Amino acid sequence: MQPDLCGSGRSASDILKRIDYGGTLSLLATVGSFLLFLSMRFSEGLPLEDPSVWIPLVAAIAFAVAFVVIEIYVAVEPILPPYLLRQKVPVLVGLSNALVAVCNLSVTYFFPTWFQTVMLSSASTAGLHLLPNSVCISGGSFFAGWMMRRHAKYKTMNVVFGILPFISAVLMTQMKGNSNAAHLWLTIMPLGFGNAVVLQTMYIALVSHLPDSQMAVGTGFAQLLRGLGQVGGLASASAVFQSRLNTELHARLPEESGELIKKIQHSAKLVANLPPEIQRIAKDSYAASLQSVFILAATASLLAYLARLPIPDKNLAEERPLGAESDGSSVSDTSSTFEEIRDDEDKIVRPRHRMASP
Repeated sequence: MQPDLCGSGRSASDILKRIDYGGTLSLLATVGSFLLFLSMRFSEGLPLEDPSVWIPLVAAIAFAVAFVVIEIYVAVEPILPPYLLRQKVPVLVGLSNALVAVCNLSVTYFFPTWFQTVMLSSASTAGLHLLPNSVCISGGSFFAGWMMRRHAKYKTMNVVFGILPFISAVLMTQMKGNSNAAHLWLTIMPLGFGNAVVLQTMYIALVSHLPDSQMAVGTGFAQLLRGLGQVGGLASASAVFQSRLNTELHARLPEESGELIKKIQHSAKLVANLPPEIQRIAKDSYAASLQSVFILAATASLLAYLARLPIPDKNLAEERPLGAESDGSSVSDTSSTFEEIRDDEDKIVRPRHRMASP
């Protein structure tokens, strides 16, 4: 008999056998193939009929189908449990997390690029414009925790502050080279604060609607979708940016400037060193391309807000029922177990009383 190494009545080998290796590998292959397709198609500008483009796309579709089949029919404990897809709250929370990640990664990566290419700021100054966002993320997380502890509710706070990231992304689409300093520095602050509140309240909403038996799987499910949103969001934003930039540069520069266009596309630092006339064209092209990225971020944020609206509120002060399971077991089952224990104790104790009597 193998020793119990994990404290759960199962041996380490039994637990290792339950890991969803097939689902994990097929999901990684799906994401990797899709990222390769986006890179070849939009970053490198290769045509769709090029084998370097369509082969990764076909592979991504094939691996995605394999992932679904493994999760439904093969995996003992799938990383994406199908039964969670039939529950409203986990699905909506996961969808919101994915869309919030798309918004966050799109802005975090491309917001400094706007200052480096349009305002011709140094890389350090451009990155410094992310500092207000970091401060607001910390403040938003603290505020959300304090409010939920005080009022034991999350719905109203999520509805009120959850719209801030959309407003912030819309304000980013209106940035110009001659915008005032307050617009350029403070625009990103509502995004950090609002998304911090959203992520905290959605986590609490998820765990408050899941039974104890589904807690680990449910939180893992939400984090998985958030991770996919981060990867897919950054890849999608990069594809939108490169596609729009390529179109803008080809429309503004002569046809024989193909080599120059490639250099401008792949080096934001080059813009500051271009001749004045070409520099103006490059700045305008970058501004239009980054505006498309911010529109993508605003769209993702709005869709995330709409996805969260149907999530019901819950009084967090109410105690969770002990041993609540998704298969319908209740406190009465526990009570019957206690009765059986009492009966057994009586059978053991009563004879002892008889023996003690004179």
